[in-house]
Amino acid sequence: MDSEFIVDVQPSEISIALLENKRLVELNHESREAQFAVGNIYLGKVKKLMPGLNAAFVDVGFEKDAFLHYLDLGSNFNTLNQFATQVQSDRKKAPPMHKIKYQPEIDKNGSISDILKSGQDILVQVAKEPISTKGPRLTAEISIAGRFLVLIPFSDKVSVSQKITSEEEKIRLRQLIQSIKPKGFGVIIRTVAEDKKVAELDNELKILVKRWDEATRKLQQAKEVSLILEELGRTVGIIRDLFNTTFSHIHVNDQAIFSEVKNYIELIAPGHSNIVKLYKEDTPIFDHFGITKQIKSSFGKTVSFKSGAYLIIEHTEALHVIDVNSGNRSKNASGQEVNALEVNLAAADEIARQLRLRDMGGIVVIDFIDMHEGENRQKLYERMREAMSSDRARHNILPLSKFGLMQMTRQRVRPEIEINIEEKCPTCLGTGSAMPSILFVDQIEEKIELLVNRLKVKKFVLFLHPYVEAYLSKGINSLKMKWKLKYGMNFKIIASQELGLLQYKFSDSKGTEINLNKELKKLEETKE
Repeated sequence: MDSEFIVDVQPSEISIALLENKRLVELNHESREAQFAVGNIYLGKVKKLMPGLNAAFVDVGFEKDAFLHYLDLGSNFNTLNQFATQVQSDRKKAPPMHKIKYQPEIDKNGSISDILKSGQDILVQVAKEPISTKGPRLTAEISIAGRFLVLIPFSDKVSVSQKITSEEEKIRLRQLIQSIKPKGFGVIIRTVAEDKKVAELDNELKILVKRWDEATRKLQQAKEVSLILEELGRTVGIIRDLFNTTFSHIHVNDQAIFSEVKNYIELIAPGHSNIVKLYKEDTPIFDHFGITKQIKSSFGKTVSFKSGAYLIIEHTEALHVIDVNSGNRSKNASGQEVNALEVNLAAADEIARQLRLRDMGGIVVIDFIDMHEGENRQKLYERMREAMSSDRARHNILPLSKFGLMQMTRQRVRPEIEINIEEKCPTCLGTGSAMPSILFVDQIEEKIELLVNRLKVKKFVLFLHPYVEAYLSKGINSLKMKWKLKYGMNFKIIASQELGLLQYKFSDSKGTEINLNKELKKLEETKE
């Protein structure tokens, strides 16, 4: 399988697309001002105990207090709490991990009021990002994730991923990690560690321990609610979880992120950093690799997938519902049962892709086309499990019910990705009244004149729908060339598939969108 990462870096956000055989299977958006990420470790303050929920609300610097349930404290919470207290009481020397005295484990059936009190400082980690109106979900079972291993402070247990099926390999990895891990740390061995040599695992283990030492030093200096250890950026974090040596390319359109990714690949896979490429073309990177078109065809309520068949995807607060329809697909000569099986099997592949692509979590109910033969129903169940096997999120799939419904749960860690693929009417732009379309080009020229002559912006980029850009560029004496001769050669006109037919936008040389009305208002205020 040919896999690629495409990273689109914009002033306000970073978008990361994973392609498998040129097909979009995962899409992640990360705000560059994002405060929270799963894996961040904070020194928080208990704000309120909720004995009825057996939970506490903790201030970690977000506008809404984060939620910490008693069961997420972890069995070794007393040891963690004692360590954090010792570290903060002695700001020069932290107690070595191998000399930590383990405290009694907390009672699994205990009460939050017996362990925490209001106003208490507590070391916590973000387990789920804020979703909808809810604050972050926290855990006090601290862990630091790497590519092959996950480091667990205050534990001595070594666990191996259940996806590693070879018992011999499980024994080898467990014995290997037991022999090299420092005392006071537990380790979870991830699936990608299978068949890895001791040098690679030992190197990563040392890096993870070093990150914990950095967190400890920062905890020593912390005097109030603060970030203690920041998870790797979303770009590097996704690459860490998904990268393997079969990846053919990683394309990045920003120099700083390119260097960060290249250095990380060199660290985890020496000799493979040459697959990281800096994209320098004028065409938007997602347009160049066909991602924009795939986004517009893959999101929305209705998704077509094979020979006229389609899915209808509905989202509610409680669950997601997916309906499979054969549409105007030509019927199979072998009969309705075979036709239903073919559509359902293809639908299973597309549904697995949609779950990853939209990062849908919680309860999912799928209404497949009815099939009467038990053998076919079993085939569909097995196909769904196979299609979901590459999904990193934890999930559980049930066989078809007697009503032809398949139920599943999928881990919810981040808010579901929602992209509005509908465009405003290209004629009226949503107003219901239309300007003469022949005047559109004149309107664009007026905006360029405003930028160049009044706002004194010489270097800028004008993004237009591909059809309009092609019209402006047509011929030797094109309008594009005439404008450049009239207003200067420093601006560019670039086609963008994201825009509607009569939409346009300007951005400066750094990629930041220019709001003409706002800039004009600033100019008027300056004159006054």
